[in-house]
Amino acid sequence: MRGTTLDGVHAFLGIPYAAPPFGPRRFAAPQRPERWDGVRSATEYGPTVPKPPYAPPYDVLLPEPQIPGEDCLNLNVWTPDPGASGLPVFVWIHGGAFVNGSGAVPVYDGTAFARDGVVCVTINYRLGVDGFLHFADDGPANRGLLDQVAALRWVQENIAAFGGDPARVTIGGESAGAMSVGSLLAMPSARGLFHQAVAQSGAGHHALTAATATRIGGYVAERLDVPATREALAAVPVGELIAAQQGLAREVAVMPDPGRFGEVAVNLLAFEPVVDGDLLPDLPIRAVADGSARDVAVLVGANRDEQRLFLVPNGVVDLVTDQVLHLTVAGYGLPADRALEVYRAARPRGTPGDLLADIATDWYFRLPAIRLAEAVTQQGGAAGGRAWVYEFSWPSPQFGGRLGACHALELGFTFDTLEHEAHGALMGDAAPQELADAMHGAWVRFVTDGDPGWAPYETRRRPVQVFGEQVRVVDDPRGSERALWDGIR
Repeated sequence: MRGTTLDGVHAFLGIPYAAPPFGPRRFAAPQRPERWDGVRSATEYGPTVPKPPYAPPYDVLLPEPQIPGEDCLNLNVWTPDPGASGLPVFVWIHGGAFVNGSGAVPVYDGTAFARDGVVCVTINYRLGVDGFLHFADDGPANRGLLDQVAALRWVQENIAAFGGDPARVTIGGESAGAMSVGSLLAMPSARGLFHQAVAQSGAGHHALTAATATRIGGYVAERLDVPATREALAAVPVGELIAAQQGLAREVAVMPDPGRFGEVAVNLLAFEPVVDGDLLPDLPIRAVADGSARDVAVLVGANRDEQRLFLVPNGVVDLVTDQVLHLTVAGYGLPADRALEVYRAARPRGTPGDLLADIATDWYFRLPAIRLAEAVTQQGGAAGGRAWVYEFSWPSPQFGGRLGACHALELGFTFDTLEHEAHGALMGDAAPQELADAMHGAWVRFVTDGDPGWAPYETRRRPVQVFGEQVRVVDDPRGSERALWDGIR
């Protein structure tokens, strides 16, 4: 392959790790790509997988490319030296609620990792219907996860040619990518393909039962007026499938009926990993607690105001009533009156929308991160039994400062890509480079040396490294709120 070199960093983009998943390979497990003769150009990002665009205003806040072409199961590599050997490797799994995203999103540019001595890899994987629609008895489950495993196997077989060490692989991801990391920690087929993991704003609680996932697949087929079989859905044009997928997602968002959608009514993700009993034997957090990742060290955390990304730009935060707040808290399983008393004590001027944002952030992101750290630290093993927890708290000035430290805001800091203009709508032009230096540096230390630079997590102190207007360790931040969820989340 022929890549590009700039300022000492070598980039190889759009490398196929699996064959195009179309035609007879539609809804099948990933298969090896075809070989090629001669020199292949690897100077531009490859095609992205089929996916819808983000709806406004998120199309501006979370810009992502749409690159046409069928050879979409590809990855990108940045390396400080293709002729080196033994370099640490960081494999990144993008977010996007399992329906959006790609390894070509500008914030994921791996140049800074390569500059700092790490071989960085970003991947595409199948999304939505193609990646996660569940067939009751026809076709493999969790095709998006199978793609991720195929990419990790490609890394094991090929990364030495880019200077990387296949025995020093750290996987990482954010949002759906971090939930994917949680799933990979639980999957027997992924064991041995990595030795460390980074989970940003996602962990091990998000997966569907096979029964719910089958029901969701049936609803998609109903919208298309076809049988819910692999053969029938594979014959539907991609655009029509994505339209049906979007229609179902809108229905879930507007009318989250538990009787119709099961657990999807709470987490609002119609497409996500499925506990199929084979590839994913159990809910990831339970599998990790039972020792599925006992030899894997983990860096995990969340942003202080995650849920504000989903409530502020669209104005929903100002529409939340006390009744909606009580119903949501009860839906999460908390004793509503007691929980609201505790949360209000720290937010005496908080509106119902403000309280909902913080409670939903805890349910969706912060508590799963803590539970993953707890599960890992209960395990022994050569490299496992160690977890580090962080919280990102730098508030964006956008939307009058109401976004706070929202979901996805930390990405430009961990990748040290603040200079990309694409981030401006989310973080403005005042993002502090010194915070990116601190956060990216911690990630590089973890990938390289297995220690990000603060005390490992343990349940006596519960140390959390806070990356915000100050960078410091805080023991058990908002501990009274955390304690409310014991036995619930």
